[in-house]
Amino acid sequence: MHCLLFPGQGVQRRGMGAELFARYPEQTALADAVLGYSIEELCVRDPHRRLRDTRYAQPAVFFVNALLGADRLAEFPDRYRYLAGHSLGEYNALHAAGVLDLADALRLVRRRAELMAEVTGGGMSAVQGVPEAFVRRAITETGLGRVYVANLNADTQTTIAGDRTEVAVAGKAIAVLPGARVVPINVSGPFHTPLMAPAEREFRAVLADQTFAPAGTPVVSSVTGELFDVDRAADLLARQLSAPVEWVRAVGTLRAAGVTGFDEVNGQTLSALVNRIAQR
Repeated sequence: MHCLLFPGQGVQRRGMGAELFARYPEQTALADAVLGYSIEELCVRDPHRRLRDTRYAQPAVFFVNALLGADRLAEFPDRYRYLAGHSLGEYNALHAAGVLDLADALRLVRRRAELMAEVTGGGMSAVQGVPEAFVRRAITETGLGRVYVANLNADTQTTIAGDRTEVAVAGKAIAVLPGARVVPINVSGPFHTPLMAPAEREFRAVLADQTFAPAGTPVVSSVTGELFDVDRAADLLARQLSAPVEWVRAVGTLRAAGVTGFDEVNGQTLSALVNRIAQR
């Protein structure tokens, strides 16, 4: 049994999707109309270097993921029994499952990106080589109150986020742990932490007006790590901004459901993480 995975922000690069836009002219025109700019120009040429800006990176990643997902699902219409996405990628999973149509998903992603970009002064760092429990203990021992575990990506890979200065201090404390490697991430927001609460509140109001269709294929939530409950879709997608990404738990749920094969669109970021999560 197979699951199709969709990555989130961070996989953007100039030139991505270059082979897709001419093959999907109607979808590309729709994206231009929803976003108010040329999605092809942004993804392929990025003349104004906007792909490093959350407001543009998220719609770009979502749209390229969506076209790549359409390609994969057309080629293998009966292959994927489950869908999952990491943070932003969850919108692709929901779109592929029929919960959101392309226009609505793009509108939500655009507004999500705008609101997330408004929360500044934050920082994030990837931590590799040590278990999550060690990372949490180091944060606690430093006495820092505005640093959090934001992504639980693999058994020995997490992401910390929060106040920029405190994240840097926490990173130094974690880096002295045997085997630890701390790498700052080039973002300005404390994503997936309680510091995103202002964005979550505003986005919750946006989601309240959205209609969600039943899922044609089961989706696993990156917020709970369990099957996505469409009846709670607005709450889950609002919480996604300030709650940690439970990727280890999501992979565990998929494996428990019988998934043995994981395919990924737009790179191998998530596939590499899956391989670093032990069977339980």
